[in-house]
Parts: sequence; C-alpha cells; structure tokens
Amino acid sequence: MLSFLCRVFIDSWVGRIVAGLFFLAFIGWGVGDVLMGIGTERADVVARVGSQTILLQTYQNALQSEMPQVAQSMHLPDPSQIPPATREQVAQQVLQRLVLQAEIALAADRHGLIVPDSSVREEIFSIPAFKGRDGHFDRALFNDRLRRTGMSEGRLVDLVRQEQASRMLLQPIRDGVGVPDVMTRRLFDFEAQTRTIDLVRVPFESQPVTATPTGAQLARYYANHPWEFQTPEYRHARIVVLSADTIGHQLDIPDAALRDAYQAQSRTFNTPERRTVQIVTVPTQDRAAALRAQWVDGGSWAQVQKAAGRDAAAVELPAIRQSDVPSADLARQIFAAPADVTQGPVRSEGGWVTFRVTAITPAHSTAFDDVKQALHDQVAHARAQALMGDRVQKLQDAIAGGGLESIPADLGAVAVSGELDQGGLTHDGTPAPIPGGDAARQAIIGRIFSQPKGASPELLQGPDGVWYAVSVDGVTAAHGLDMAEAGARVTAAWQADARRHMADQQATGFYTQAKERGGLAQVSPAISGLEHSQPISPVQPAPEIPREVAALIFRLDHPAQSVMVETDGGYVVATLTAITHPDRASQQPLYDRIRAGLTQSMGDDIEMSYGNALEGIVKPRPNNSAIRAVMAEVAGRENTGTGQ
Repeated sequence: MLSFLCRVFIDSWVGRIVAGLFFLAFIGWGVGDVLMGIGTERADVVARVGSQTILLQTYQNALQSEMPQVAQSMHLPDPSQIPPATREQVAQQVLQRLVLQAEIALAADRHGLIVPDSSVREEIFSIPAFKGRDGHFDRALFNDRLRRTGMSEGRLVDLVRQEQASRMLLQPIRDGVGVPDVMTRRLFDFEAQTRTIDLVRVPFESQPVTATPTGAQLARYYANHPWEFQTPEYRHARIVVLSADTIGHQLDIPDAALRDAYQAQSRTFNTPERRTVQIVTVPTQDRAAALRAQWVDGGSWAQVQKAAGRDAAAVELPAIRQSDVPSADLARQIFAAPADVTQGPVRSEGGWVTFRVTAITPAHSTAFDDVKQALHDQVAHARAQALMGDRVQKLQDAIAGGGLESIPADLGAVAVSGELDQGGLTHDGTPAPIPGGDAARQAIIGRIFSQPKGASPELLQGPDGVWYAVSVDGVTAAHGLDMAEAGARVTAAWQADARRHMADQQATGFYTQAKERGGLAQVSPAISGLEHSQPISPVQPAPEIPREVAALIFRLDHPAQSVMVETDGGYVVATLTAITHPDRASQQPLYDRIRAGLTQSMGDDIEMSYGNALEGIVKPRPNNSAIRAVMAEVAGRENTGTGQ
C-alpha cells in the first residue's frame, strides 16, 4: 500500500520486499491455492478479497517496481534478462503480497480501527515527492505526480488510510519480536569478514592472431557453428494499442480549460529569481568587518565559518527567493548584489551580516503559447484516464466480436501492422513503430513472439497502463546463411575463437602454477599486470573485481587457494591472500544494524503468518484469466488458458 506508493514516488524509500518474498515461499496460502477460485470478473480486476479489489493496473505497477530490484539482486544489467521462470515466480509472490495487504486492511476494518482525516493529510503532506523547493507541500506538484502514475487523489487517500490502519493493527505484533544473540553473531561474522586477493586478467582481445585462416579452416568452423550464421525469425503482426495517450490524441480540449491549467501551474511556468548565498551573522560591526576582510583576501567559506566563532551564525542558503529572507532590507541587498563579491557589514534584526552571493538563477516566465501543446497533452491525458475503463470494455467487446479488423475509430485505439524480429527491428534495421514507451513496447514484442500464428487476439494490460492485443498472421522462420552469404562474418568468428583459445591456454598456465606454488605472486616469471585488491566483504564487494570472482572467493577456506573464471571478454585468475575476521567491539554500529535488520525481517515473517491466519476468515476470489495472462506475459510464453 503506502510502501508501494513510496517506491513509485521515491526510489530511496526502503520497502520490506526481500523478507516478504522469502517468507511467502513457505506460507500456506499461495497462488496455487488462490488460483482455485471460480467465477467471472471484470478484465481490469486481478482478485477480490472481501470488499477489497486488486486491480490489474495495481498488479502491473507492483511488478514493474519489483523487477529492477530482482535484476539488481541477480547482478543482471536489465530486468529483461531475468529468466522466465524467475519472472513468473516473482509475479506469483507479488500477487501474494497484494492479497496479504488486502487481508490485513480488512482485518483492521473488522476491528473498528479509525484513522482521522488529519493523520492521513499529515502523512501525505510529509511525502518528499509532493514537496516543492521550499520544502512544503505543493498542490500542483502533487497533482502532476498523481497524473503521471495514473492514480486519483481519492485512491491515494484510501491507500494511505488503509496503510495507517494496518500499522495500528500490526505494530503491537511486531513490538514483541526478539532476535537471538547467536543469530546476530553468525550473520555479523559473515557480513563483516573481509578478504584480499591477487588477480590477473587475460582479455581475449589482448591475444595476437597473426595467422590467416585457410579456406578449409573457415569451412570447418562454418560447419561446426551453424547457429552463428543465421537470419532472425520475422513475424508479421497486427497490433492494437489503447492508452490514455492514444485516447487523449482524439480529445478536443478548449482553450479555456488549457488556460485554467496554465493558471493552476503558474508557479511552474513563472519562477522568480533565485540566489544561493553564504551568510555570516555576528553580534558586532567590528567582527563583521574583520570577517569581510578575511573573505575578500581569499579566505574560503570553510575558513570564514571557522573564524566566525560559536556565537555566530554561518549558513549557506541554496536557491532562495527574495521572499524567503526574513529581513526585507537584507533581502533587497542580497538580490541587488553581484555574484562572487563579498558584501557588508549590513545591520539586520539578528546582528551584523556579511554575505556573498555564489549563484544566480534568473527569473523565468514561460508564455501560454509556448506550453499550450504540453498543457493539451496533460489535460487530455487526465481526461482520458477517466474514460479508460469504459473504452477498455468496448475494445474488449469489439475484439471478441470481430477480431482486430473491426475496431471502432472513436475508441481512441491505434492500430499498426508490419514485420519485425524479436529485437523489435524491421528488415532495414529500424525500430518497428509500436505505440507506447519502452516497457510497453517490450511487452508487445514479447507477446508477438510467444503467441502462435493464427491464435485469436486477446486484450491484455501492459506496463504504464497500456492495453494491447496482437494477431500474428505470418512467420518467416530463422534460416542459415550459406558460406558465401556469411563471408567476413566467418573469418571474424574464427579469429575471435582463436583469441579465446589462446587466452584460455595462458590463464590455465597461470592457474596451474598458482595452485602448485601457493599463489599468483609465486608464478615464474613474474606476472605483468598482477593486481592486489583492497579488502572486500560479502556485502561490499569491490566494483573492480568481477562478480564471478567475488562469488568464489568467499567459498575458499584458507589463503593461498586460487580460482579461474571466465568473464565477459576474458579470463581471470585470482588467489586468496588474507582473511580478516571482524571484531564486534570496533564495529558495534554494524552489529546493531544487523540486529535491527533481523528484527525487521522477523517482524515481517510474523506479519505473514498473521496474514495466513486471516486468509481462513476471508478467502481471496481471483480472476483466473487475468492472472494467467500476466503470468504468461512475464514468463514470455503464450497464455492458452481460459477463464472459468
């Protein structure tokens, strides 16, 4: 609920994802049980828990927020590289978490927990993403953030109220959690241990390949590696996309509404001059004059702060407006002063002031005509959101009645067709013109290449609130290139393979000697380019050390042991040179942090157990068709199930 909202608005908010996902794998109510529900449901609803509704949009948003964290934990550069089975497992666990949240919200309601409006308002006003540059709640920014996430103000208020009621219910349960000392010590010993290594890198590209391959060698390589010389599979598909943007393009927004929006966001389009200023306030004019002289003579801001003394106030005010300065006279002088010139002494209500303006951001005013199109898109998008539910239902009915050939023009859907490969490229190497952002585009391409040719189109919801359906009417299978077509590609591949083989031989020689002689430092002749690492720990690996090496180093039990691994672009040989065990007395803050983390995790586990018990009171009612569609989409396979 609110923890999910915070991940939407502020990336740095820490949720309770990891512990939740870990525990959900073991509790009794799972997707396997949840999927046993029977009945029909709206297309945009994943499940109901009593009076609580879990919308497909909420589920998609939660998944979109979850996948980057999973990719990071797996050391993958992009969520698209997460294995399909893992993606499906994450999708199941996210659904379980949403069901648990709904169960707890219902329990709070049954217990009669009432959250006052003032508490809800205070919580919303405290969210940093809704605060302007002055640190206070900004209504225009609030509206903009909600619009971008596709959430109404009423929905946000309901979610915050549910979250607060749930906290009131769960906090007494969490307060009773205690972590055994032996558990904390074991985890501390693991996290705080450090190791150092020697390592040598053997890049493939560093290997000299001077020989020119013969025709026979190229022919043999070509015959042994046919998969390297193929054209990709192409599919011809018809695509229909419906989103707030596609609907908004058809809406006619009168100028009066656009001017109202312009006035509502006047602080955004008309910003006053801002200045960053360093100010020192002291009790006497003489001290202020002395500080000014020191400053003028080249003293740094840090030196001036130190010289000011304890009874002075030395502060830097970043990007302030003239109205932010309490003293009107001082404000006029600050905003009249040139940049990077020390000013003062000046008498103010608080004493004698010396100051220097370090940055000036001029006032800026954006004319209505300059932002008219952007305002049109913004207002149209907001109005389109209100129309989405009805348009989705009508589009679903149209597809069911006549496929993708009979889509009414007034729905605001966009239809495209063409041939593309699995990378989303056309035959000439340009991206296929699929409407929507990158995430929606990837989902649509994935659907095209998982859906069988001729299968009936099905309306699905993708990332960013985009609904889409595809029909595959042609498949051109991947096929191999003959030797003449492959040409230079065969020569380049043969040379790359030769370099890899030479690198393997060199790295194996280093590893064999290191293993026999007790480390890379003992290899003869001495290795050029031998690296000596700084101490690394399991939770703070050095970025310059390949993750494949770091993973193996902490499995070794004593120094002088060596490992050899293949990484992207080469081989690495490493020797463990030292192990340093932690001392609790010198690392008490880390020990306390680990204990706090374990307490948090155990509290999460108890909450999950409580949720398991609540499931016996109110059974979830799923929308099987919607759940299967999401599972198939995230796993990159065709959804062949039908709703029950």
